[in-house]
Amino acid sequence: MRRRTTVWAQDPRLGATTVQPSATSNYTVKRMRLLIYNIRYAVGAGVPPHVPVPGAGFLFGNPGNLDNIIGFLKQEDPDIVGLIEVDIGSVRSGRVNQADAIARALGHYSSYECKYGEESVNQYLPILRKQANAFLAAPRIAGERFHYFDTGIKRLIIELELDGIAIFLVHLSLKYRHRHFQLRHLYELVKRCRKPVIVAGDFNTFWGENEIFLFKEALGLRSANVHGLPSFPSRTPRMELDFILYGAGIEVRDFRIPRVTFSDHLPLVCDFEVT
Repeated sequence: MRRRTTVWAQDPRLGATTVQPSATSNYTVKRMRLLIYNIRYAVGAGVPPHVPVPGAGFLFGNPGNLDNIIGFLKQEDPDIVGLIEVDIGSVRSGRVNQADAIARALGHYSSYECKYGEESVNQYLPILRKQANAFLAAPRIAGERFHYFDTGIKRLIIELELDGIAIFLVHLSLKYRHRHFQLRHLYELVKRCRKPVIVAGDFNTFWGENEIFLFKEALGLRSANVHGLPSFPSRTPRMELDFILYGAGIEVRDFRIPRVTFSDHLPLVCDFEVT
């Protein structure tokens, strides 16, 4: 398993980033900022060149774009970051683990895993085995679980558990039928949670929010994006693919979709309180 959970902290005496031991906390979450972002492996917002075959553009990185993403995230100063499509050390990223690099810059924990199923052949293929999703969280937060859908190619569900809340990060299938099998699986997982819950990520709802209406109603979830603002594609947004859904015990105080074009998706920023 390619997973790592680390605490990063800045030592003012050394002027450099150092590693400190991880520690659990009984901190109760009150007001926090959650940022969800499909960063597209930091290759940028444009269409990758299809040379020599479609998709070949994803073999090549975009030097400097990771720095752009880090600069944006530092400006937003989130407590929790959910990253979709993060490269954890392939040749495309120059062997840079993007989850760790961003966590280091923010002074956060990083928790990540390959987004394909544990038995998927993609776990053994170059580049694909380094394609992941990740949670980054401020040092007072610790604890995560990895779950897997039983359908679709992208199967990872990351559950970040805090003392007062649980947050699930997902990247649903591009196929309509698989998405609905995945939503049923996710429903069974979330309904067992005894804490206030947030479900967030890239849902790939090409048919709009109606696709997840029954899922939301069954779990009593609401969307932080009350106006249904689109998040894809970033340069001319037309579709609402990315969601932050929240349940009872959580109050959303602010929601924004910043217009930054470092990926083909726009990020979601949500300030919330646990009541």
